[in-house]
Amino acid sequence: MDIFERLRQNPGPLGQFADYGEGYYVFPQLKGEIGPVMEFQGKKVITWSINNYLGLANHPEVRKVDADAAAEYGMAYPMGARAMSGQTDFHAQLEDELAEFVQKEAAYLMNFGYQGMLSTIDALVSKNDVIVYDAECHACIVDGVRLHFGKRFIFQHNNIESFEKIIKRARTLADKQGGGVLVITEGVFGMTGKQGILKEICDLKDTYNFRLLVDDAHGFGTLGKTGAGAGEEQGCQDKIDIYFSTFAKSMAGFGAFIAGDKEIIRILKYNLRSQIFAKSLTMPMVIGGLKRLELLRSKPELKDKLWHNVNKIQKGLVERGFDIGGSNTCVTPIVLNGSPIEATLLAKEMREEYGIFVSVVVYPVIPKGMIIFRIIPTAAHEDEHIEYTLNSFAEIRGKLEGGYYKRKAEELNIDFIQY
Repeated sequence: MDIFERLRQNPGPLGQFADYGEGYYVFPQLKGEIGPVMEFQGKKVITWSINNYLGLANHPEVRKVDADAAAEYGMAYPMGARAMSGQTDFHAQLEDELAEFVQKEAAYLMNFGYQGMLSTIDALVSKNDVIVYDAECHACIVDGVRLHFGKRFIFQHNNIESFEKIIKRARTLADKQGGGVLVITEGVFGMTGKQGILKEICDLKDTYNFRLLVDDAHGFGTLGKTGAGAGEEQGCQDKIDIYFSTFAKSMAGFGAFIAGDKEIIRILKYNLRSQIFAKSLTMPMVIGGLKRLELLRSKPELKDKLWHNVNKIQKGLVERGFDIGGSNTCVTPIVLNGSPIEATLLAKEMREEYGIFVSVVVYPVIPKGMIIFRIIPTAAHEDEHIEYTLNSFAEIRGKLEGGYYKRKAEELNIDFIQY
């Protein structure tokens, strides 16, 4: 069969929705300044789908520094990869300040988080090493693990009994092969909002002799006394061997970094293929990153406002009988029962009738029969946004449970491939 013909016949779990949902449910366009209220399809909507945790995307100091850096250096500088011609004092300064912030000896900047995680995993392990990772790790971790030529094991999500059972097997196999063991998990799981069981895993390091890589994209800037992340929150930051985070969440930008022991970070930066063979992070983002990090350190009221909003909306949802899946972070899932068609109809009504834009997740990302609406509170939201959203969800849940969307779905008669 021709490759293109196969693609036409089987467009994939998400591709099958293209005709029905593109531009609305998939690849939607939010317009206007990044904030709690934006424009969608010509209407103002309260936005709960942007990871602008601390509200820095449109902070006046951040906007000024970004603009000044772009005016002085342009968007191209520095040209080339870091290893060839893309190094600057500002890159080194941001690395030093990030390392201090997350309580590590050294850090290394990356141009993008997804590719950075792929290369970090690839650079850390050899074919004789064994990888152990959580079943619900982010796609960047899963894809990084797929690059590994050696053995890999999955442990049940946040299940320490499963982890210990798997780590014993991994340690035995690694010893037999003359390799080591790399454990990978997340500080915060972005779909459920649950923190990874970092402390429990770290408590087993001495027993089973493994190294720990933690993706803390959602924890950086939001968790811990200083904002250093889930490891600080759980009192085990010093036990994390390689700390990874992106700038796409609390830092409201792009890029990423890894941090750890100085010697190991130095070795990694000479072996991270996605950085060696790619352009250096641009100067506006580096200088802008320094300003963002300064605000993380100097304005704790931003994190305080974020958690005021998180606590208010999560408490309101629980009081109204909603299942938020045990989230103990900013990520707030609303778990409902229904089909993908019901979910899309519900999301459409939320946007068009209630003026609320929230991401919806259905099968095959989650099990059949489940609907998850993932709310991302930020420091920019106000109490009135929260109250209105709580009341709207209460109304729309009643319609869902009463079969309204099921009846509407039957009228549409749209078939989806069952993957």
